Amino acid sequence: MKENQNTEPQIEGQLENEHAADTEKENANVNEAGEAAETQEKELTKEEQLEKQLAESEQKAAEAADKYVRMAAEFDNYRRRTAKERLELISTAGEEVIKGLLPILDDCERALQVLHQSNDSAAAVEGTELIYSKLMGYLKGRGLTVIEAKDKELDTEFHEAVAQFPVEEKAKKNKIIDVVQQGYMLNGKVIRYAKVVVGM
Repeated sequence: MKENQNTEPQIEGQLENEHAADTEKENANVNEAGEAAETQEKELTKEEQLEKQLAESEQKAAEAADKYVRMAAEFDNYRRRTAKERLELISTAGEEVIKGLLPILDDCERALQVLHQSNDSAAAVEGTELIYSKLMGYLKGRGLTVIEAKDKELDTEFHEAVAQFPVEEKAKKNKIIDVVQQGYMLNGKVIRYAKVVVGM
């Protein structure tokens, strides 16, 4: 009986010790699992932060690239515009001077018409033609061109109708039958419209 009484407390003690050890193991396992979960959360948080930073960096890079492309396009447009303006300025720089010489051309043409109709010497005709051709050659070299008008249809971009004249031939109706004043263009730009008579 005494032995049974002594063994029972021993067994109970052992059971309590084993139970305490099991509890400690469980607590340790729970702690390890908790620490692992916390570590995983921290790692996820770091990854999320890195992903967020990467996304922000990509957005900033895209914005910077967009700004660069826009600035490059604006500069290219500015360069083209200034180059075009410079070319236009060069091509029309002498426009006023050439406009001032046009009445002299008109006088030369009239003088030649009169000389051809009169009985004046051939030397006078030849001299006037030489002056006219030299002046015309110089102006053509600067970009002056004559606007073709006679026997053409009226084009208000180049011609100015100053009169209408009745004609019998159908082919001449609505066509330019006479040029009162010659028209000119300078480097493709009309500087004086051709004054014309149109058949009706």
